[in-house]
Amino acid sequence: MEDTDLGAIWLTLKLATVVTVLLLIVGTPIAWWLARTRSRLKGVVGAVVALPLVLPPTVLGFYLLVAMGPNGPVGRLTEGLGLGLLPFTFPGLVIASVFYSLPFVVQPIQNAFEAIGERPLEVAATLRASPWDTFWSVAVPLAKPGFLSGAILGFAHTVGEFGIVLMIGGNIPGKTRVVSVQIYDHVEALEYTQAHWLAGGMVLFSFVVLFALYTFNPARRKLA
Repeated sequence: MEDTDLGAIWLTLKLATVVTVLLLIVGTPIAWWLARTRSRLKGVVGAVVALPLVLPPTVLGFYLLVAMGPNGPVGRLTEGLGLGLLPFTFPGLVIASVFYSLPFVVQPIQNAFEAIGERPLEVAATLRASPWDTFWSVAVPLAKPGFLSGAILGFAHTVGEFGIVLMIGGNIPGKTRVVSVQIYDHVEALEYTQAHWLAGGMVLFSFVVLFALYTFNPARRKLA
């Protein structure tokens, strides 16, 4: 395995880790709101969150590229703050990956929150627990299987991204070239042996992730 392959693996793991942490931070309040609200906007917000499930990655990547470009609102903001442009940088990859993997984290957590029901929350309220205490002491522990599923799926989905990372990050060794792009480069260069090593590793990784998800998730064990 070449140094460029190892560099791509390290960058992919780094990207997936950062994105998963951010998704849990951003996705948890969204999932809680979707699980609890009766607002008419629930359908709109839920549809926006789920868009990456049906949109081609290149479509989402194109609009993010436009938004973060020099003439886009995000690009003008980051340049005005002295941060430069985000496309073809690691932070740009992180932002694009958060958008693209959002439903894979929000939906399992939302389902877990909805499965709790009203009773535990009402009991906590009768014991004079504040909404904040109820959320952290009752809702989050009971929804732990959803958090586990969301974290695993978000991490795995980020590792397997191709279209959107190529649109936003390009193919810069050591900065934006992740494993999926590295495999593509090997195939283009007819380097099938190197491509087999990386692709086989991805297949093994995917199997281990799904095995862990279906074996060690308590909620799925109860349904079995």
